[in-house]
Amino acid sequence: MEHGAPSGVLKGRLVNQDISLLHQQIADLARDLHNRPGTDSEVVIDQLIAEAAHTIPGAQYAGLTVATRHGQISTQASTHQWPRWLDQIQQRYQEGPCLIAAWEHHTVRVDDLVADARWPRYRHAALAETPIRSILSFELFTSTHTLGALNVYAEVPHAFDDEAVEIGFVFATHAALVWDSVQRERNFQSALASRDIIGQAKGMLMHQFDIDAVRAFELLKRLSQESNTPLVNIARAVVELRRQIAET
Repeated sequence: MEHGAPSGVLKGRLVNQDISLLHQQIADLARDLHNRPGTDSEVVIDQLIAEAAHTIPGAQYAGLTVATRHGQISTQASTHQWPRWLDQIQQRYQEGPCLIAAWEHHTVRVDDLVADARWPRYRHAALAETPIRSILSFELFTSTHTLGALNVYAEVPHAFDDEAVEIGFVFATHAALVWDSVQRERNFQSALASRDIIGQAKGMLMHQFDIDAVRAFELLKRLSQESNTPLVNIARAVVELRRQIAET
């Protein structure tokens, strides 16, 4: 099953005004997804990947792959089992188009997996275990320790032409911005949760030992340093211990 380009994009080769319109449509989509009230980050990413499969011509399935420089690969979102399965194959053999797209090139296109010899072990397993023949991978982000790639797949060979690459690159550019925003929101929420649990632990220590907030925090820091344990984990242990005592 093939999906067409967004409404308003002309058939045939894209011209400058079509690209400008496409940028605006995808930017509006990304902004709408992220600004929906009550929508958590996982839902935003899932919806974004679903739109990739719908927007990029020729795409049947899509997935977002995150990997570390130590070779750990995870599928953050996918529209079907095949993107996840192909990521597992990449994990198994430590090779494949998604890794190349993220670490070495911005875009990787596989026109026909049967005839592509770049990753022999990945190719053999992918053909044996999935019906996928065409792949497009776009770099989303790279950092010191992790990388991300947007991948789209099709079961027919030569599913992605130059226009699909062009549209996919536009989509990946905006998807990268959404991903960055989602990650910053996750980090912010995590920081708030950590601050809250540390505050609870400080309050319990202040009450138990009749000390002020500064001394309670210093006590938590010392316990953290002496045990080589993150401060938030020490705070969480203090809170849990007090709850267990209160329940007995």
